[in-house]
Amino acid sequence: MAKELIKGNIAVAETALRVGLVSYFGYPITPQTELLEHLSARMPDLGRAFVQAESELGAINMVYGAACTGHRTMTSSSSPGISLMMEGISYISGTELPAVIVNVVRGGPGLGNIAPSQGDYNQMVHGGGHGEYHLLVLAPASVQEAVELTALAFDLAEKYRTIVAIMMDGSLGQMMEPAELPPFVPLREEVPDWAVKAIPGKPRVVLSSINIDPPAQERFNLRNELKWQKIRRDEVRFREYYLEDAEYVVVGYGTVGRIALSAVRTAREKGIKVGLLRPITLKPFPVEAVERLVPQAKAFLVTEANNGMMLDDIRGLVKGLKPVEFYGRMGGVLPYPDEILDAIEALVKGPLTLEGDPRDRWLAVLEQKIGVGV
Repeated sequence: MAKELIKGNIAVAETALRVGLVSYFGYPITPQTELLEHLSARMPDLGRAFVQAESELGAINMVYGAACTGHRTMTSSSSPGISLMMEGISYISGTELPAVIVNVVRGGPGLGNIAPSQGDYNQMVHGGGHGEYHLLVLAPASVQEAVELTALAFDLAEKYRTIVAIMMDGSLGQMMEPAELPPFVPLREEVPDWAVKAIPGKPRVVLSSINIDPPAQERFNLRNELKWQKIRRDEVRFREYYLEDAEYVVVGYGTVGRIALSAVRTAREKGIKVGLLRPITLKPFPVEAVERLVPQAKAFLVTEANNGMMLDDIRGLVKGLKPVEFYGRMGGVLPYPDEILDAIEALVKGPLTLEGDPRDRWLAVLEQKIGVGV
């Protein structure tokens, strides 16, 4: 199929339709509203269910009900809207149901602004809801990758009966790029054995997240942990750039990973042996890929559009064996390639240190750059 120029939000929405989305429930919030608007026009024409709920709380609980039927269902929102969904996300996880959630991240905290951010990393990757559960989190860096990961998200959700979250920032949601959309697939007619259904003569199926008996809850949680072990083993995805001989390793995901790649290429032109690791699955995280780079790297640079959330994960994997530095922007501001290039060159010039918190050094740089003190 030919590529077409398409906005990220609309590409995700249209891909979901083409891979069999049956029901969508959502509430408008910038910068993801075009996703909802596109589905509001397309789904009724296709005879599928679209509901603009009264709130994000209503939307996620409608997803819960629809997921019980075994059909493909999803919602989308932006940061504060996702916060409101967290109780429902935990309930869906506690019932072991497949669903897809799209978070087009905006600046925060609070209502913040509608600019692109990666400030939801901890919420999505380390769990914002109560209890012991995991989300499988995908982070695209282009519109084409958003298309591919949307199709993958539904397959993974059904394969593991879990929630799969697509986390992309506002710039990717608003960006227009050439992308190839998948062909339409026919809707499935069969209903999974585990799903709620009204079929005369068939056993009644009851799906619930209530486990009053603690040993029964523990058995359920153990089964989910064993399933997560398989996901960690089989579903890790990442991209590597110029890492074969890299002495310095930059780690960045999503749009910031893409910006970092531009800085890495410029640094390479200057003779600096630097490479980029771009996680695609933020959870499960590419643990082995990071650990494999520790012996060869002189130092790591983590870059994000937040205050250093993935930084903690990288520092934990490096285990203090090599210096780990950080450069990020916050509140809906994305770093420019030349800013990341400056951070790479500062890494090369040194001095490298294992002492102290890299956030302290980053804050000193950022405070000087934007001129704001406490």
